[in-house]
Amino acid sequence: MTDTTIATLHRILRQYKTIAMVGVSNSPHRPSYFAAKYMLHHGYRVVPVNPRYEEVLGEQCYPSVPDIPFKVDMVDCFRKPDEIPMLAEQAIAANAKCLWLQLGIVHEQAEQTARDAGLEVVSDRCVKIEHGRLFGGLNFAGVNTGVISSRRALR
Repeated sequence: MTDTTIATLHRILRQYKTIAMVGVSNSPHRPSYFAAKYMLHHGYRVVPVNPRYEEVLGEQCYPSVPDIPFKVDMVDCFRKPDEIPMLAEQAIAANAKCLWLQLGIVHEQAEQTARDAGLEVVSDRCVKIEHGRLFGGLNFAGVNTGVISSRRALR
C-alpha cells in the first residue's frame, strides 16, 4: 500500500474529475457499480471501461482505455493485480494524471512505472470511500475518518 497522505488524496479528488473506471460492472450488487454511481452523483465524469457492456449507469462504456476518444484524468482499476502493468501503460499512453488501484490491488512494479512516467499513484484504496471520508459522508454514519477539522468540508 502506498503511503499517500490525506492532503494528497484530497488534492487528487478535487483536481481530477474525469475517471475511467476499468472493470466497472453493470450489476448494482458489485462494488464497482456502487463506486461509479457514487462518483457520478458527486459531480465526477465517470467513463465506464468494460468490453462486456455498451452502457453502464447511462454512460457509454468503452472496451479499453485506448478506445476512449477524449482525455481522462484518472484511470481507476477494478482489475486483478496481474492486469495492472498493462493498465498502467494504457494510463500513461492516455496522458492520465493518476493511476488509482482499488482496495486489495497492489502492483509495485506497475506503480513505479506509472510514477516514473509522471502519474500520481494511489493503491489499495477505494475512490468512493476516500471521497466520502475526505469530503463528508462517512463521518455522519459514525465512522472515524481520521480527518480532524472544525470546518465543514466544501463540496
